[in-house]
Amino acid sequence: MTGSGLAGVMTAGSQTFELARRSLVGERRQLLSVMPGLIFPLLLAAVYTKQFQRVLDMPGFPEVDSFLDFILPACIVQAVSFGATAAGSELALDIENGFLDRLLASPVARGPILLGRLAGAAIVASIKTLVILAVFLVFGAEVAGGLAAMLVMVLVAALLVLVIGGLAQVMAVRTGSQEAVGATFPLIFVSIFMSSAFFPTTLMNGWFRVVAEYNPISWVINPVRRLVIVEWSTADALQALGIPAVLALGTISAAALALQQRLTTP
Repeated sequence: MTGSGLAGVMTAGSQTFELARRSLVGERRQLLSVMPGLIFPLLLAAVYTKQFQRVLDMPGFPEVDSFLDFILPACIVQAVSFGATAAGSELALDIENGFLDRLLASPVARGPILLGRLAGAAIVASIKTLVILAVFLVFGAEVAGGLAAMLVMVLVAALLVLVIGGLAQVMAVRTGSQEAVGATFPLIFVSIFMSSAFFPTTLMNGWFRVVAEYNPISWVINPVRRLVIVEWSTADALQALGIPAVLALGTISAAALALQQRLTTP
């Protein structure tokens, strides 16, 4: 890499860092908007663990000591879904108030405009995951895969935010509306319930089972769950990380293309 190329990469990295820091500062100032993403999944986990403990005796249900262990991956994904569209909402707000135009008129590279907000959202998701893991462990949950499995869960949470955030940024660039971006949250929330998040697909019937089996969220949750309740598996870790990584690459590329089209369209 030439000196000018290295300098360009370092400049883009610095710009991404500053925009990520701006995103984190905004989240800290609106802490009350972050708390539901922690409180609601934890309350739901407490209720489900109490009410569904008897399903552990069902033939074909995964062998776990507590429903708390089974529901841990679902709780993390649910927590991530809250605020996952923040990167898109922030971008839409910047379009509405003209800040994006000022950024584009400045020497800021195009990549950091998208990546900075996504990085900030991914950091928030990682912190949420660490908090949820700590709470679950305090109340008796066990992670069979150990610290390595916990690290995978943190990385998966960050990658899922990149997937959803990339889609939200596409919507933001296309519409320039916070309301339009926010309207995607119910679809994300419903898709979690129509997966294997709260019940194994092997015990489902009919069309719901088909939807759950082909739901990409199930493809991520299932290997993570095996890391929690069975043992460490490199294959499961690679699947859990690989699927959202590929999806994130696709959604972020789509957001970059949408931004480029916005800039070149008269």
